[in-house]
Amino acid sequence: MHRPGAGRRRTRRLDGDARQLILNAAEKLFAAQGFDATPTAAIAAGADVPKGLVFYYFPTKDAILSALMAERVPADPIDDIESVVAPGDPAKSLVNLDAALNLRDNHSSVLRVIMWREADTHPDVRKQLRRMRDQLLDVTARVLQASAPGPVQPGTLRACAAAWVSAMFAIASTDRLHALDGVPMPTGDEIFNVAQVVAAGMTHLG
Repeated sequence: MHRPGAGRRRTRRLDGDARQLILNAAEKLFAAQGFDATPTAAIAAGADVPKGLVFYYFPTKDAILSALMAERVPADPIDDIESVVAPGDPAKSLVNLDAALNLRDNHSSVLRVIMWREADTHPDVRKQLRRMRDQLLDVTARVLQASAPGPVQPGTLRACAAAWVSAMFAIASTDRLHALDGVPMPTGDEIFNVAQVVAAGMTHLG
């Protein structure tokens, strides 16, 4: 039996949840098939909402991607560097930092796939990628400084941090190529070897 007000309650619930349902569906579809190959109708179907409601929240498909970048990329890459710093061992500290950031296996496909795939053609994605890179450079330099066995020149710290972040970004891109084309993933030993090279650079350049 139809209960008075049941339809209104369902509509209010749907309206309250719809924005997140749309973003969830878009994230899943953009990761699976790319932004350009995903029609708005597919996002509406994936969210199980009317197509008009998608446009109510997001006037364009680009607005959906911008919202994903703004809301599902962490504001800060890591809260506390003390949890990753191994005193006197920069290489181990970098490996710990990599594990804490978890860019390759992150639960969010925005970080794991979408950002790397769409950066070439979408300004908002590039903006977020640059912001994340700047934050990672800062936190990596702080981790290196805190774990260094002796004083290191600021220029050396910045250069070594840039080398590490560039390597991690390249590895994150390899993860996407692995998913798409079966390109072999770097092993834990290979990542540690990169960390050792960066740590050695601190010694030789410092």
